Amino acid sequence: MSPFEVDVLCIGTASYDLVFPVARHPGPDEKMVAEDLVMCGGGPAANAAVAAARLCGTSAFAGYLGSDDFGDRHMAELEAEEVHTGLVVRGEAPTTLSVVLVKPNGERALVNHGIMRDYLPRGSVDFTGVNPRVMLLDGHQPFVSRDALDVFDRDATVVLDAGSVHRGTEMLLDSVDYLVCSETFAVEWTGESEPGRAASALADVVSSVVVTLGRHGLVWKDRTSEGRMDAFEVKAVDTTGAGDAFHGAFALALSRGKGWEETLRFASAAAALCCTKRGARRGIQMLNEVESFLQDRNGI
Repeated sequence: MSPFEVDVLCIGTASYDLVFPVARHPGPDEKMVAEDLVMCGGGPAANAAVAAARLCGTSAFAGYLGSDDFGDRHMAELEAEEVHTGLVVRGEAPTTLSVVLVKPNGERALVNHGIMRDYLPRGSVDFTGVNPRVMLLDGHQPFVSRDALDVFDRDATVVLDAGSVHRGTEMLLDSVDYLVCSETFAVEWTGESEPGRAASALADVVSSVVVTLGRHGLVWKDRTSEGRMDAFEVKAVDTTGAGDAFHGAFALALSRGKGWEETLRFASAAAALCCTKRGARRGIQMLNEVESFLQDRNGI
């Protein structure tokens, strides 16, 4: 059997999210009643895989889900989205749960439970059955990611989603073609407080760098040029997952050979629209919605 070709292979974390809309984040000893409850799959790499699929790409997810009810629920969601799940490892460790408290302005506080204390070891996933054009790594499964890098021997374009500085992102940083990182990562890793200078410092390690700044847009730097792009203005309901949508759309655009500015606008639009609904997974939009959004703003 020939390898299953996918536009984007996402490697990293999957969780299950419990999202509670609240009037405000509670203070010490304060009891509150949530306005609603949204339950859905989550996690950076898993969300990015769903984003690529909803944007009419083909995607696969490699990572861990527990053999529990939350793992079963998330697996069913991935399969319903037509994300290739043959690279998912199931086990007795519980599926990661994320409790998200979302204020009316979209700002959120998040508590994780059940995160695996140990990374999946090398050899946990057999990648011989998949052939990706782009690999998106979120850094939370560095040993599995290293296996994938060895198997594909740089045939695939590699993107690192670096939300924070930790062992995984540091292990993979010098092995990728594109770094798409948060401002938090850029400032902490470089020691530069200004995002543009941080991007320049990171470009000494990775050939193309994008630093996302939330509602303030992004800055980017490669070996020959640099720039800044504003974020699209939307009424934010829940910012959870906006970065995941950006990464999935960015990776898919690379797999399709889109131009640089077109890629950044496409990813920025996907991220902005994700903020308009409660729940990261529910906020990830379909291709026609992203294209219509861009057309309304004189986009691509």
